[in-house]
Amino acid sequence: MELNIQTSRPYQILIQRGCLNQLGEQASTLFRAGGRAMIITDSNVGPLYARRAADSLAMAGFVPDVFTFPAGEESKRLSTIERIYTAMAEQKMTRTDFIVALGGGVTGDMAGFAAATFLRGIGFIQIPTSLLSQIDSSVGGKTGVDLPQGKNLVGAFHQPRLVLIDPDILATLPQRFFADGMAEAIKYGCIKSRPLFELIRGNDVANNPKILEQMIYECVDCKRIVVEADEFDTGERMLLNFGHTLGHALEKYYDFGKLTHGEAVGIGMVKIAHAGEALGLTKLGTADEIAALLTQYHLPIDDSAPAESLAKAAAFDKKGMGGTLHLILLREVGHSFVHPIPKQELLPIIMKEKGGNI
Repeated sequence: MELNIQTSRPYQILIQRGCLNQLGEQASTLFRAGGRAMIITDSNVGPLYARRAADSLAMAGFVPDVFTFPAGEESKRLSTIERIYTAMAEQKMTRTDFIVALGGGVTGDMAGFAAATFLRGIGFIQIPTSLLSQIDSSVGGKTGVDLPQGKNLVGAFHQPRLVLIDPDILATLPQRFFADGMAEAIKYGCIKSRPLFELIRGNDVANNPKILEQMIYECVDCKRIVVEADEFDTGERMLLNFGHTLGHALEKYYDFGKLTHGEAVGIGMVKIAHAGEALGLTKLGTADEIAALLTQYHLPIDDSAPAESLAKAAAFDKKGMGGTLHLILLREVGHSFVHPIPKQELLPIIMKEKGGNI
């Protein structure tokens, strides 16, 4: 299956089992023969797939090198980016060379940011290895790193030259991190597609390869439509942040340690849907419907973090504009909208249930 993304620099997404082995062949259609390629990966993914990626590139005539960083969100810092710059400079990489992002969302975000900024911009290829990155973060050109004050506060828009999505790679993904990706898949159903929501609800996606590939395709297609309409995240693309304002606040509250990104976003979706219902903007029962589907995929739906702490963290969300936060709410499953509020109104909204805890 293939999709073409029509952004400022168009590119192809290939969804195909075994396509990791086509890396060199595909790269040869985009980059000069004999060029250098820096494979950026983490300590979990590298031992599994870096050699295959490097061999494929070498067979196609490229000169590959591998940069490996310690796995985890805590590595998503400017200090790691500086080490990547140093490795590329030592390899004397030029603007005609390229980066390969081999890993999950952390790897893709950092490798993309390094590509956006090294020599003022070089090309990169995304090979997402987690379900979350295959259906979401590898597509759309958002790159960045975290600061102590919040997630992804430093970054750039830099579209990849190619995205290779190999569902076979998911076979080595731990169950918790497969569920992590399912939270984002459910998000796409919530904001854009009731049929996708029902596909996920009506099947055991993890154990049905054909349904899994269909779900990946439909999620990526949803994101394609949104990104093409709003490449630089000033309008419709904000809809992709359903559940993320509170989700990111939860991640920050726990110093990125207790919850995965998907777990935090799932909780955020349920709670913001409850808030939408309390405001009379969301169809009653929507939050319970989302919660039931998250539970089906072994995802949490609640947390005891203090609402005051989360509202404070959310107030510094990068998607805020001046004194305004852009909450993403649902009319019902499959229909979402942007609901701007003054930042000071977030706490009363999320205090509407459970006596102060979200």
